[in-house]
Amino acid sequence: MPRSTLEICIDSVAGCDAAIAGGAERIELCGALSVGGLTPSAGLVAEVLHLAGAASVRVHAMVRPRAGDFAYDAQELSTAISEGKALILAGVDGLVFGAARHGSLDHDALTSWINAMRAVRADIDLTLHRAVDLLADPVAAVEQAIALGFQRILTSGGAVRAIDGAGMIRAMREQAAGRIAVMPGSGVRPDNVATLLAATGAEDVHASASAPVVQDDPRVQALGFAGPGLARTDEAVVRALRTAIDA
Repeated sequence: MPRSTLEICIDSVAGCDAAIAGGAERIELCGALSVGGLTPSAGLVAEVLHLAGAASVRVHAMVRPRAGDFAYDAQELSTAISEGKALILAGVDGLVFGAARHGSLDHDALTSWINAMRAVRADIDLTLHRAVDLLADPVAAVEQAIALGFQRILTSGGAVRAIDGAGMIRAMREQAAGRIAVMPGSGVRPDNVATLLAATGAEDVHASASAPVVQDDPRVQALGFAGPGLARTDEAVVRALRTAIDA
């Protein structure tokens, strides 16, 4: 059996160092993981690409122009297109994006965005992110994702934690029948990753491998400089995930 790929989402250079040192094969590069991840800054992209390239670790970058839902208006979609183009030109290996409204994938928005990305680089690796977890029928979305040209779907199976949505993830993988990867993510930890992979049959897994960051100065959060859920990538957790996967 091929070795399962461990993808770690990060939002800092320190997180990149921790992911690489802990044994991740792929990085999902984001800004602001405390709100689920936004498009990373140009400076962060440059620094992470330098480090990851030296370690032969692939970098897939999030394209998400704002926090909240994934029902984008015309201006937001235009921003997402511009962000995606800039990330491709910067040298990322793949992009992560999703758009949905009224319980279904936003086919028109996704088509416009994908066409714009393919015009810049025809073979760019594309992941449909956890917007699918808001859908009424995630299994039906598998066929749509394949038709749109995505290589991968990141999902928790509609649950808060992927381990609790394992049945849905397996159903999505069965629908995919090897035509697209279905990668579980959310709440993935060293103590549940092996069970999750066995329950879903997934080859790849996505995790934050994070530890909470405690602010020494209470005014930092009181003044709005840090929201709840602030965390950092922990090298020891990444390594423990890798060990549990390989056991």
